[in-house]
Amino acid sequence: MQREHVIAALEAAVEDLADIEHERWSHWQRYMHSKGTRQSDGSLLIPAELVLKWGRQMGTPYAKLSEKEKESDREQVRKYLPTIIDALQTGSA
Repeated sequence: MQREHVIAALEAAVEDLADIEHERWSHWQRYMHSKGTRQSDGSLLIPAELVLKWGRQMGTPYAKLSEKEKESDREQVRKYLPTIIDALQTGSA
């Protein structure tokens, strides 16, 4: 497949990929909210140990993450692959 066709196929898949991304983000937000304590003003208090853990992960390059943390990232990426494969095979998602 020529580069122009790959670009066009992937551009056509943007909406489907954005749908997956929104679901991924929503899942993460539900998880985060489940770990916090809702305050009377509506804010969310996240436990310090999670803030430290997530801060460490944010500051760590992928190559230096633990194998468990890498696998978590791989699981998220795998959700995109069927849409990308379909886009490249058919020219659109």
